[in-house]
Amino acid sequence: MPELQRRVLPGQSALPTTVPLATRIGRLAIRSLYREVALAPKPGLVTPWGNGSHDDMDYATFMRSLHALRPYFPAIAACGSERPDFAPLRQLGIDAEADMLLATGGVNTHRGAIFNLGLLSAAAGCLLAEGDEPSATAICQLVREQWGEAILSGLSGATDDAGLSHGLAVAQRYGAGGARREAAAGFPAAIEIGLPAYRAALLATGDAELAATQTLFALIAELEDTNLLWRAGPAGLAHARRSAGDFLAAGGVLAADWEQQAAAIDRDFSTRRLSPGGSADLLGVTLFLAELDGLL
Repeated sequence: MPELQRRVLPGQSALPTTVPLATRIGRLAIRSLYREVALAPKPGLVTPWGNGSHDDMDYATFMRSLHALRPYFPAIAACGSERPDFAPLRQLGIDAEADMLLATGGVNTHRGAIFNLGLLSAAAGCLLAEGDEPSATAICQLVREQWGEAILSGLSGATDDAGLSHGLAVAQRYGAGGARREAAAGFPAAIEIGLPAYRAALLATGDAELAATQTLFALIAELEDTNLLWRAGPAGLAHARRSAGDFLAAGGVLAADWEQQAAAIDRDFSTRRLSPGGSADLLGVTLFLAELDGLL
């Protein structure tokens, strides 16, 4: 597979030719995922300081998974530079999932990220190879237009022992959209909720990690998170959304006691076994998209 090389855009200075853009895209994807898992506090989710609602994974599990996925994102970015149909991207994702499961002893840490950030990395590779600017809007639009139909019709998805992924099972049970519809639609939650929340909080605080925390709560408050539906049904989803909305209404990360409020929500989610994994996945997407301007 040919390595994606940089085509200099008007007004842009050249990067060293020894650093292919596929490698840059891959590093950005891994960095976005690292920022997501390292963020704390996060309600019901794994952090460096706790396992949240999870008994089968911890921070070390995520680190092993990230290490295993390092080759995947540059490879799918390079593949995307050729504007392929969906099949080779899907196969790269299947292979990456196998690597993840081998590294984690069968624990699903990054299935959503393999899907979401894989598609976005491929789209970034495609735009850059064609000399276009990889803005967040352009990348998400390319995913929708180039692969959206195949995402909905041709991707069976990884399955659990019962034969359906949790996302597919929830979609059938509750009519929820899940990751597949989100990606096929061009990641509207990231564009309309995640990025505005991140940019506004970053402008207000000047702190990227505070901005990431605010973004996560904004996503939990609005998203129909299939992980929450799987674990706790509509009542659990409603409780999680209400808790996140109350946090934001009280000022979010701009409140003087935001850390205590966030930690209390984390304890509550962990007690109830609520884990907003879909929101965490879209936080990773948001962080990836927010950093694209610094890629060139």
